[in-house]
Amino acid sequence: MGLAAVLAVVTLGLAATGRLALYINPDQAWFAVGMAVLALVGAVASFALPLGAEADHGHDHGDHEPHERPDGSDSVASLPRWTGSGVGSVAVWVGGVAASAVAVTALVLPPASLSVELAMARDTGTAPLFAGADEVLLAAADTSTFGVGDWASVFSSATSPDSFEGTQVTLTGFVAPADDGSLRVGRLVVTHCVIDAQPATVPVAAEQDALEAGAWVEVDGVVTTDAAGALVIQPREITAIDAPDDPYEY
Repeated sequence: MGLAAVLAVVTLGLAATGRLALYINPDQAWFAVGMAVLALVGAVASFALPLGAEADHGHDHGDHEPHERPDGSDSVASLPRWTGSGVGSVAVWVGGVAASAVAVTALVLPPASLSVELAMARDTGTAPLFAGADEVLLAAADTSTFGVGDWASVFSSATSPDSFEGTQVTLTGFVAPADDGSLRVGRLVVTHCVIDAQPATVPVAAEQDALEAGAWVEVDGVVTTDAAGALVIQPREITAIDAPDDPYEY
């Protein structure tokens, strides 16, 4: 309960300082905060239990003799004996050490986002999965609110690329070089928490030579099609920027 209380306090601290979004989707913050409060209430309530009360089953076994079974064995002797066993003790110690390591890590390490290097390592060239997103809905939506993840989904699934030509875009992301030396702008897209973070990239009609891989840039341009008919961003201006405080899209 002490370890759970520590993690609950860390969660509430991150929420209070606006840094919980480094780990989970802000839309899910209410759930994490609610569970943290519940854990703290449980931890405080646990101190009301007398020491050893957790082992009380609520009834007295007394000094009854073991019941004999039809096969001649008694019911007590045939029960598994895990309590106090070597396996049980090892499990308790391993669980305690692992939980303690998580709690100490949460206290000692400063909040940090996933690295750009990890995002590029995860990039398989496929668009991230979006629940319910499809070309019809995207085409009818206000594209001025689209981020890298939204456009990556459009670029990979649009069956009528010309319907998106001429759209003005301003995107912020990290430089993710392609195998052919061309430029791609990427971003990590988080659905629930950083565990499910998926990299998304969009092609930009520019060379990557002058830009360092992993550097953050803002691209102002227009959606167009290349010679092969695939969607690409034709940049008007590419500006180097500092990494944003919140590097994810949701």
